[in-house]
Amino acid sequence: MPTSSASATDAAKPANSGGVQSLERAFDLLERMADAGGEVGLSELSASSGLPLPTIHRLMRTLVACGYVRQQPNRRYALGPRLIRLGESASRLLGTWARPYLARLVEETGETANMALLDGDEIVYVAQVPSKHSMRMFTEVGRRVLPHSTGVGKALLAHFPADEVRALLARTGMPAATEKTITTPEGFLDALEQVRRAGYAVDDNEQEIGVRCLAVPVPDSPTATAISISGPAGRVTEAATEKIVPVLRTVAQELSEALASTSAPRE
Repeated sequence: MPTSSASATDAAKPANSGGVQSLERAFDLLERMADAGGEVGLSELSASSGLPLPTIHRLMRTLVACGYVRQQPNRRYALGPRLIRLGESASRLLGTWARPYLARLVEETGETANMALLDGDEIVYVAQVPSKHSMRMFTEVGRRVLPHSTGVGKALLAHFPADEVRALLARTGMPAATEKTITTPEGFLDALEQVRRAGYAVDDNEQEIGVRCLAVPVPDSPTATAISISGPAGRVTEAATEKIVPVLRTVAQELSEALASTSAPRE
């Protein structure tokens, strides 16, 4: 049949990277679905990817059969439950792999170091190395928080388009964790502008009274990722910030380079 012949040709055709084009296309569609909130129609995928509908339908049918996508009663397609296991394993391994970099942050700053990802509309902490001080901050790995009250949230959203930030805030709301939490979209957008100007984000008693956090994004990370240090406000002062931020930036750049080298295809 013509359809199966086209499918075989598509699957065997090499991609620009030397891999298999149909695999690249399938993963690209999964990422586009995630960017769209996890549920899309075929016409939306065709418009965003530039692929013809028959190709997208063939790829989605395969993903459905494998459990990575499911078709909704309304005929739209949603990310499937089988992806959860992959995501949880990858997140756990990423946290383990990043620990030496966070340990360096602790050694050089004296404060607790964290790594966090943007997962949908929430921030999830995937790794932490605690400070050696008796008074230190502790955030449970796996904890989820809303972006508007955290330094890592500001660092991750600073370069998002304003309309996307507003849409996210509309979905999550902006509950006050403390009396200093930013609770209006305009206030948060102003804070993001400060992050862009300064090159780092600050959570100044906004998630927890008495705690300050400094955060920077990991450049060019395949998933929106940020690292941070957190500690008592009495230690993470303005003077300390001037010394800590360059260390954060250096470690973030090293993480970026390490991620690029580990994701590069091997010959």
